[in-house]
Amino acid sequence: MGDELNKTTTLEEGGEMVDDSTTSSLGKHPLKHSWTFWFDNPSGKSKQAAWGSSIRPIYTFSTVEDFWSVYNNIHHPNKLAVGADFHCFKNKIEPKWEDPVCANGGKWTMSFSRGKSDTCWLYTLLALIGEQFDHGDEICGAVVNVRVRQEKIALWTRNAANETAQVSIGKQWKEFLDYNDTIGFIFHDDAKKLDRAAKNCYSV
Repeated sequence: MGDELNKTTTLEEGGEMVDDSTTSSLGKHPLKHSWTFWFDNPSGKSKQAAWGSSIRPIYTFSTVEDFWSVYNNIHHPNKLAVGADFHCFKNKIEPKWEDPVCANGGKWTMSFSRGKSDTCWLYTLLALIGEQFDHGDEICGAVVNVRVRQEKIALWTRNAANETAQVSIGKQWKEFLDYNDTIGFIFHDDAKKLDRAAKNCYSV
């Protein structure tokens, strides 16, 4: 997934937790951006609460090594409770429609059978932090949603009207994950106004 992330092969030994304390900070491999994991706990949600009020930042990382330390020590999608949302966004960008960076954006979405999104979630994260997208500056982050019958991974972008960039991102994402089904892009504005009736503006 790029030169930076290829260097992580020595960090994963049978998927074991990386001991961060054994790695000199001078020997770590910095990422272009810092990223923050956020978690929306289903037990913290209520119908009365404002949307997004239960989302909490979990950890911010800025090196390849710190990413693996966190990733190897957190639940993957198939272990999350139904109703959970787990996000990875560029630092300082909140995974909410109201965030100024996200406000004019939209999202690509892939769907998976329950318990089948783990590998694609990891590959999505590696593509993000490894700066694999040609229009990487357009990307805000990604989220995996765990529901009763399926799991969804969505890639959030910042400028929905930039069709060239969005279509490029959608095509590359499918290539990285070897995903064969058609995926659609929905503007956040449409999702806010129309909820589930919102239509795809782009498809690849």
